[in-house]
Amino acid sequence: MAHIAVERNRRRQMNEHLRVLRTLTPCFYIKRGDQASIIGGVIEFIKELHQVLQSLESNKRRRKSVSPSPSPRPLVAVADGFENGVDVGACCNSSVADVEAKISGSNVLLKIISRRIPGQLSKMISVLERLSFEVLHLNISSMDDTVLYSFVVKIGLECQLSLDELAFEVQQSFCSQLYLCQ
Repeated sequence: MAHIAVERNRRRQMNEHLRVLRTLTPCFYIKRGDQASIIGGVIEFIKELHQVLQSLESNKRRRKSVSPSPSPRPLVAVADGFENGVDVGACCNSSVADVEAKISGSNVLLKIISRRIPGQLSKMISVLERLSFEVLHLNISSMDDTVLYSFVVKIGLECQLSLDELAFEVQQSFCSQLYLCQ
């Protein structure tokens, strides 16, 4: 009889913990109400929160270490340096958006953290296409009024931009008026 009571108590605690997890997780992460769906949704939510946290910590470290930025170089030349083990990247930060661009083979990894702005995603995609980039992958994570856009873009043959110029152009797409970006 004691075993039955212990098992009933364990199930009650599990159901209570699952209920709490469900209330703490945004509804679009949990597709159904079964235990596996709740746990799977919580895992996805935690992964995205972890990604946002890493990005915010990276921005914090970058702001603390002030170093002169290198002169702009074409992405194709920079891509050759990356394959030789050189870590290359560029950042463009403002009060509106923080943009980070890094070379990965023939692609660019682009991360943008900003406040939520309606229509911003389509603006960024049109800027990337205008600059001869093709969007291969996009991940969007949001928390409250903050959004993290993570792009993998393919470098087009016509592209003659440096990483710094790319980061600046994407960052400028967030500015509806010039005085917003400094």
